[in-house]
Amino acid sequence: MQQNPSPTRVLVVDDDPTVAEVVAGYLGRAGFAVDRAADGPGALARAAARRPDLVVLDLMLPGMDGLEVCRALRDKGPVPVIMLTARGDEEDRILGLEIGADDYVTKPFSPRELVLRVESVLRRGRTGPRVPGSSGPGPGQGPDPGEVTHRAGITLDPLARRAARDGRELALTVREFDLLAFLLRHPGVAFTREELMREVWGWDFGDLSTVTVHVRRLRGKVEDDPAAPRLIQTVWGIGYRFDAPPEAGGEADDEPHGERRRDEGRGDEGQRCEGQRYEGRADQGRDEGRGPGSDG
Repeated sequence: MQQNPSPTRVLVVDDDPTVAEVVAGYLGRAGFAVDRAADGPGALARAAARRPDLVVLDLMLPGMDGLEVCRALRDKGPVPVIMLTARGDEEDRILGLEIGADDYVTKPFSPRELVLRVESVLRRGRTGPRVPGSSGPGPGQGPDPGEVTHRAGITLDPLARRAARDGRELALTVREFDLLAFLLRHPGVAFTREELMREVWGWDFGDLSTVTVHVRRLRGKVEDDPAAPRLIQTVWGIGYRFDAPPEAGGEADDEPHGERRRDEGRGDEGQRCEGQRYEGRADQGRDEGRGPGSDG
């Protein structure tokens, strides 16, 4: 008799029991198995006992904060992390992305939106970023998204979710891998940050500093000198472009450079914000009109 596959497991880490309960409830109804922890040490203990497929992690935890927890989780192996933060400062959001968070949600937030973002991060971790156009390669669309790509000393296998440069495996987060895969498929094409956000993240709106931070992190892993990048170029007034220098032997890439069509279709539906936005900040009390959202 064939056994049913184990449900995808999400670890929710938040010291506000109202936030944790509501988030866990929405995730449970979406079919996820949910573990909960109220602080950093508890989260690490839970993760050690049963490795989660994704962690929803509050930034402002007592004692050991979310940034420390994220670093400790990353030290144990790759795991997608979505940060929850009540802080509005861009610096805090960027810091979370810098240490490897795959996404962040600012409180107050819609639990439905959070569930969609969880599904989006997990889906991209399994399948890679959405490819512009049809499911198969067409004229000017680049190689099949399932094919192994070789450019500029970088080898990327989207099905195995592995990437290497000059034979050395690269330690990439989910979003870093997706961004590199997208750029490798479209060498010589300049994309705006809005286009990258739509095509790689699947968002039609959002904080564009997310793209900037991921480009900076990716340069740190694929460039010889991240301060003077040769591969991921900044196109002033536009955005970014991947330039593959000619390889020894004459062939620069898997396909010639040139003008390629950019599909302007919408990304996946992962960022549609539905339902009531919850406010329920801890210092404002909790009543029936309030849901998740706190100062952590």
